[in-house]
Amino acid sequence: MARADREATIWASMLATGLYKRNQGRMVRNVTVGVLLAVVALACWTLSVRMLSEMGDPIRIGVPAVLGAIGAWVAFRIVNYPQFADFLIDVEVELTKVSWPSKDELWRATLVVLLVMFLLSAILLAYDMVWQQLLRMIGILRF
Repeated sequence: MARADREATIWASMLATGLYKRNQGRMVRNVTVGVLLAVVALACWTLSVRMLSEMGDPIRIGVPAVLGAIGAWVAFRIVNYPQFADFLIDVEVELTKVSWPSKDELWRATLVVLLVMFLLSAILLAYDMVWQQLLRMIGILRF
C-alpha cells in the first residue's frame, strides 16, 4: 500500500465515528482506552499544575481541558483503528488460551523465587566479602 493511501486511511479512521468489530476484543480494548485516558489525564493535570500555573484560570484550565478532549478522542479512535484493533483482538484471544495458576501454585512459585533470590544474594555477599579480604591482604584495598 502506498504511503499516501496509508495516511488517508489513518486520517479517515481518526475522523470516523463508528466502531471497528464492535463485539470483539472488548476487554483488552477497554483496558487500553482506560490506560490511554489515564495518561492523557495525568499529562493534562501536569500541564495545568506545573507549566500553566502562572496563567489565569481560563488558560490554566481551558488549554488542558481542550487537549484532554482531543486526547480522549484520539485514545478512543486509536483502539478502533483497524490494524491496532485486530492486534488487540488477537491479544484477547491469546489471553483466553493462557492457563493461569491456582492460588496455591502462585504462593509456592512466589516462595521459590524469593528463596532463590535471598540465597543468591547471600552467595554474592559471601563472594564480595572473600574478595574484599583477599584484596586487603595483598594491599590493593587500603581500608
